[in-house]
Amino acid sequence: MTDTPFIADLTLHPAFELIEHRHIEALSMDVLISQHVKTGAMHYHLAHPSDENAFLVGFRTQPMDSKGEAHILEHVALCGSARFPVRDPFFSMIKRSLNTFMNAMTAADWTAYPYATQNKNDYFNLLAVYLDASFFPNIHPLDFAQEGIRVELDENDKPQFKGIVFNEMKGAMSGEIDQLYHTVAHHLFPTTTYHYNSGGDPAEIPDLTHTELVEFHQSHYHPSNSVIMSFGNIPVAETQAKIHDDALSQFEAGKKHVSRPEQRLPAPISAIDTYTADEAGPDQTHHVVAWLLPSITDPKQRLALRLLEGVLVEHAGSPLRAYLDSHPLGKAPSPLLGLDDSHYEMVFYTGLRGSNPEHAEAVEQGIMDLLTEVASKPIDDDTIETILHQIEIDQRHIGGDSIPYGLNLMLEGFSTAIHDGNPIDVWEVDEHLQWLREQVKDAQWLPNLIKTHLLDNQHRVRVTLTPDSEKSARLAAAEQTRLDTIAMDLSADDKAILKQQALDLAARQAAPDDLSLLPKVGLEDVPTDISFKQGTQKQVRLSGQDSTLFEYEAGTNGLYYYQVIVPLTDAIGNQDTSSLPVNEVINHPLLPIYLSLLSELGTDSMSAHEMQAKQAAHSSGVTARISQRTSIDDSQTISSYFVVATRALNRKPEAIDLLKEVMEHSVFREHDRIKEILQQRQAGWQSNLASSGHSYAMQTASRGMSRQAQLEYVRSGLPALNALKDFLAHASDDDTQWDKLATSLMDLHQRVISLPKHAVIICEAEQTERLSDLIVESWKDSQAPALAAQLGVSDATIKDTIPSEFAELHLAAALNGETDTIKARESSSALDAEDLAWLVPTNVYHNASAYRVPAADHPDTAALMVLAPYLRNGYLHSAIRERGGAYGGGAGYDANACAFKFFSYRDPQCAETFAHFEASIEWLLNEPQTDEQLEEAILGIISGMDKPGSPAGEAVKACFADLHHRGADWQRKMRAAILDVTVADLQRVAKQYLQGQQHVRAVLAPYDKEETVKNLGFNVCKIKS
Repeated sequence: MTDTPFIADLTLHPAFELIEHRHIEALSMDVLISQHVKTGAMHYHLAHPSDENAFLVGFRTQPMDSKGEAHILEHVALCGSARFPVRDPFFSMIKRSLNTFMNAMTAADWTAYPYATQNKNDYFNLLAVYLDASFFPNIHPLDFAQEGIRVELDENDKPQFKGIVFNEMKGAMSGEIDQLYHTVAHHLFPTTTYHYNSGGDPAEIPDLTHTELVEFHQSHYHPSNSVIMSFGNIPVAETQAKIHDDALSQFEAGKKHVSRPEQRLPAPISAIDTYTADEAGPDQTHHVVAWLLPSITDPKQRLALRLLEGVLVEHAGSPLRAYLDSHPLGKAPSPLLGLDDSHYEMVFYTGLRGSNPEHAEAVEQGIMDLLTEVASKPIDDDTIETILHQIEIDQRHIGGDSIPYGLNLMLEGFSTAIHDGNPIDVWEVDEHLQWLREQVKDAQWLPNLIKTHLLDNQHRVRVTLTPDSEKSARLAAAEQTRLDTIAMDLSADDKAILKQQALDLAARQAAPDDLSLLPKVGLEDVPTDISFKQGTQKQVRLSGQDSTLFEYEAGTNGLYYYQVIVPLTDAIGNQDTSSLPVNEVINHPLLPIYLSLLSELGTDSMSAHEMQAKQAAHSSGVTARISQRTSIDDSQTISSYFVVATRALNRKPEAIDLLKEVMEHSVFREHDRIKEILQQRQAGWQSNLASSGHSYAMQTASRGMSRQAQLEYVRSGLPALNALKDFLAHASDDDTQWDKLATSLMDLHQRVISLPKHAVIICEAEQTERLSDLIVESWKDSQAPALAAQLGVSDATIKDTIPSEFAELHLAAALNGETDTIKARESSSALDAEDLAWLVPTNVYHNASAYRVPAADHPDTAALMVLAPYLRNGYLHSAIRERGGAYGGGAGYDANACAFKFFSYRDPQCAETFAHFEASIEWLLNEPQTDEQLEEAILGIISGMDKPGSPAGEAVKACFADLHHRGADWQRKMRAAILDVTVADLQRVAKQYLQGQQHVRAVLAPYDKEETVKNLGFNVCKIKS
């Protein structure tokens, strides 16, 4: 943000005419809706004081098959265009830019190309490339072959399917949730684009031709079928001049694809299908009930359905959510739960996972009975007010900590805009909220809404998805049969053509690009310094102890952000370090479980459901986490803080006492609720494997390289998933086991809350004094001093109160919990050097290697940080993605793991990729290198470091950076060191830490590749069914 008041220049370029102008006070934003006169292209500009400007161009893409043309075109469009005829301008611009975000994405019914940057020159450089890629791509046949699909002959002249999107979708469609989603959509939408998989079904992608891809671009990527959005403080006319001159002026008005409604079913239907699973055992079936609802373009209807969703499933105490949580015929609510407003017509999902096929009718009938009961009487005013309260919090909360704030706003409104609705209705809801408040005065309005859209809605589908241990083999056999048919039909001339295509593609991939055709920024465009959020520290008394209150003033849009920090290793302020439980808490095997349960349970005066309702009524909810980092100078030392957080409206000071109530009065006696949460945790964890395989592979490879890496692996790695499965399987309905677990959790809880506390408040300046005083007042009456005296602080072993099934949570399975966790780690250190292959439900590989490197404050850290993008840009991207066919691959320096990691993602190869990892090192040391490549790598690191967050996020980041000894001075020192790195530095650290050095490999592999990975020297582990 700039320090001077922002006055938006709202003058349009003459090629555009104004449709609407709206000032949105709550977002400090002016929205200009304009239309390009010549082509009809719509432009939505969000004028805002932010220096981080964002842009996207998107198109309605509505394929009527599952060949993947929309997805493949998204890839191929970024492989060279009329003005920029280089092979890979997208990835080249990532290296030549200070972007804070660059991507392209394909949804079910649109494709978008967004980016963001804080540098004005960079903004217009990227705008030129994005416009040309979108409207004038080359769509070269060899790029289609590389990115989409091709047939290539192996060394024995046997045909194989290859292609990046083909392999990506093999990986994506191996996840059971993706299979569930697409199966439900297939039956819920029998005649519209959502019937098909816009990303591409691996069984159908080989049917797509290059000609069809070109025709799809011609029919869909036209200005008349586009939506353009921009955000930030650059005057709108400057952006529009570029849009007009570089793209739209070269078109006439064209055909616009119009979203059409689905033909409504005359009566509900049911369907049964299967998903791929290693073992088809009991309690693995999904039942989903889904209703098709009205269009998203009606803002009042959309908000009314958001209210209906909130009433039914907002929190664990909501009636439908509570019913599903405790349902005897399933383990957890369906991952498809609630309102989906991302399509032209909305969908409401509900259902169960972890059930059995024969329960389908009973599950559906039970849901209908529950909805009938809810609709039979008025919804109480407190419930309605709670949901309206949550809608207001969502509206006021400024995101931007994961993706840029402006881009997040644009994407929130994009689905509405692409379907010819008005996205202003998404960004400004006050008027519609007022309408909603008027409607709910009629006690029958909400019950009637449930009747109209759910109970009496005949467009309802029940889908049952059962595990099939043979499905993966059948799909592979079908693919092989198709390849065998191709092989039989290939003539000698056909083989020669395929071989020539492979040679041409390899030559194209190896040919040097003239990157001077692309615009760039350089190190001279990097700011010499960056600002850091500053706060104040006030010494106060919390829980009868000397404490520090960190105050940060920020533009938080009517919200305040409140956190309580409990040091576990490092003292804050004048705190006595002898009071810290250095090992007792951070090494506790149940810590991850405790964190997930703490804010989900009841207290000594109310049930879990009552507490959830209270949280929703006064705050965004309460969360608990551990903020933990490896010391900047010692790989075996950790700084760790227990953090409980919430955010709330300024008019809701009750959230301050609420957070204290959760911390001091939570109890672990509701066994059924604990079981529900752990079952949901297991199910979600399992579902995450397909999309996060590379992260688990890197975590596994680096597990022995720092104490933090060890703890992360056993807390949140694949052994922890197996341990959780074992416990749930063995505990079942055994009250003794649940009593034992509850006792252990309560013991851990009391030890945590007995410790000294500190607080953080982030709010608008005029709220600081009031909220700070309330925080101090809240903690005057505290249990902590009495608990501290009663418990004492020790490093006693914890074996006596922990169920043995959780031993593996701390990688102590062999010891079966027979000793304390520190000794377990010491005795198992040799195991951490083993190459491990985890067999998981996937159709592709996720590969990783890790090398031990120094902690963050070492003089070589800057060079190691730059080395990662240097190897990715110069070697790994081409070898692993372009030639190898993986969806992604690269390298990274991990300061917490004290590891340098290589990785690949959704990769059809294993051994070849590990060879590429090592070959990249030799390439650096033995091939000529350039300063231009070095500059590109440095730019990538600096743009990541300089990426801004939300106002509240910047304050949190600054606070914890200081606590972990990585404050502004340290960051400035590191930034300067990065800017000073030379090619010689990269070669030196590569030789010292990587070339020929011991390293650990890990891979997540398909179940049917066990022999393959064994033959490559991996010890094999398996995710248990």
